[in-house]
Amino acid sequence: MYPEHLTTPMKMELTDNGFADLKTAAQVEEAVAQSGTTLLVINSVCGCAAGTCRPGVLHAVATSPKKPTHLTTVFAGVDPEAVAKARELMLPYPPSSPSIALFKDGELVHFVERHHIEGRSAEMIAEHLVAVFDEYVD
Repeated sequence: MYPEHLTTPMKMELTDNGFADLKTAAQVEEAVAQSGTTLLVINSVCGCAAGTCRPGVLHAVATSPKKPTHLTTVFAGVDPEAVAKARELMLPYPPSSPSIALFKDGELVHFVERHHIEGRSAEMIAEHLVAVFDEYVD
């Protein structure tokens, strides 16, 4: 587990921008089961989360004409119960932190693994997510 004083600012980068911080398996199940689209970000302390994942996600949500109905996040190494449930719902993809999932009416429709985040700029991630939102968000 990471110290709270380290992870709180990393969480706040998303929660201050409308993302619900999910801490339990029940909260994850409830969020994903909602009608519409649910964007779920598995947040992390790693450099690619800070440098490209969070900024890319935030830029996509801010600039996309189509926005997911629900914005949610869990934090790897901080909220193990919530992360385990999120990863279960993201099968068959292997555990990946950071990662980005889009659910539509409870079904996983798109997943961005860590290896699709590493080495890409925040702008590239944002452009990819805007295209995903265009395809799946009503």
